Amino acid sequence: RGSLSLEDARARRFTIDWTAVDPPRPSFLGTTVFEDYPLEPLVQAIDWSPFFHAWEIKGRYPDVLEDPIQGAAARDLFAEAKTLLEDIVSRRLLRPQGVIGFFPANAVGDDIVLYRDTTRTETLATVHTLRQQAAKSDGRPSLALADFVAPMESGLTDYLGAFAVTTGVGLDDIVERFERDHDDYRAILAKALADRLAEAFAEHLHQRVRQELWGFAPEESLTNEDLIHEAYQGIRPAPGYPACPDHTEKGTLFDVLHAQTGTDIRLTESFAMVPASSVAGYYFWHPEARYFGVGKIGRDQIEDYAARKRIEPAAAERWLAPSLNYEP
Repeated sequence: RGSLSLEDARARRFTIDWTAVDPPRPSFLGTTVFEDYPLEPLVQAIDWSPFFHAWEIKGRYPDVLEDPIQGAAARDLFAEAKTLLEDIVSRRLLRPQGVIGFFPANAVGDDIVLYRDTTRTETLATVHTLRQQAAKSDGRPSLALADFVAPMESGLTDYLGAFAVTTGVGLDDIVERFERDHDDYRAILAKALADRLAEAFAEHLHQRVRQELWGFAPEESLTNEDLIHEAYQGIRPAPGYPACPDHTEKGTLFDVLHAQTGTDIRLTESFAMVPASSVAGYYFWHPEARYFGVGKIGRDQIEDYAARKRIEPAAAERWLAPSLNYEP
C-alpha cells in the first residue's frame, strides 16, 4: 500500500464541521485531585477478561468460567481473586489516587495548544500529535488526535481533558507480606488485581467525566459490557498507545496535571509510571473522535515532529523506533 508524504497525509486530514458545534464547557478548569478514592465503584467497573489472559487462560469473561477445557481453572482462579479483592476492599489495603484536569485548547496543525484560561492569550503547554501516513485505498482520512479539537482558526474555545490515576499505593506492603510467607502466587495475584483496578479507575472516572465533571453525555446509561466495548461518546487515548505512541508526551501530561505533587505517581527516566498499576491519558469529547493507530511514519514526519518538540530528530527516532517506516 505504501506511504504518503506528510504533506499528502495532512491534505487528507479528518475534518469536522466546527461551524455546527458549541464545545461543551467542563464544570471546572484546571485540576482536581482525588486523594483516597473509594474502591467499591472501581470493583464494579473491572474488566475481568484481561485478568484471565494474564494467567494464560484465553477467552472472554464470564463465558470463560464455563469453558469445557479451562473452566475449572478459571473458576478456581476467580474465587481466589475475589477473596483477595474482598480483603483489599474491606481493609482498604490499596488507596486509589488520581488527578484530572480540563484546559481550554485549540488545534494548531498537528499540535494541540493548551491555554491558561478561556481568554486563550497565554499558552500553558503543547500536546504534540502524530499523523497516519499509510496510504489508504478507500479515501479514508489520515488521522491525528489534533483533528478532534477545534482548530485555532475556527475561533472556538475548545477543551482537552487529562488524567492520571493509580491503584498501586499500598501494593508493595501487600506483596511484601505474601513474599515473606513465601506465597509468590498471592503476590502475583495482588499485582494482577491492582492492574485491573487501575484500568477500572480510568474507566469509572471517564464515565464521571462524561456524565457530570465535563457533562457532555449526561443522559448516558451504559452497562459495564458497553464500557468495555467503548460504546461511549469521545475517547481517552494514552501516551505510549497506538494513537499517540510517544511515551515522552507523558512529561507534558504530568506537568499540566501537577501529577507528581498531587499524587504518589512518578515518571521514570524512560517515562514509565511508578507504581506500575497506573494509567494516564487524555479526554476528547467530540462524538466523531475515535480510536486509531498511527502506524508507521516517515522521515519527513520525524523531522517535522522533532522541530515542533524542539528536540533532535535522532531523539525522536529513538523514542519512536517501533513506529518508523525506515532504517535511521
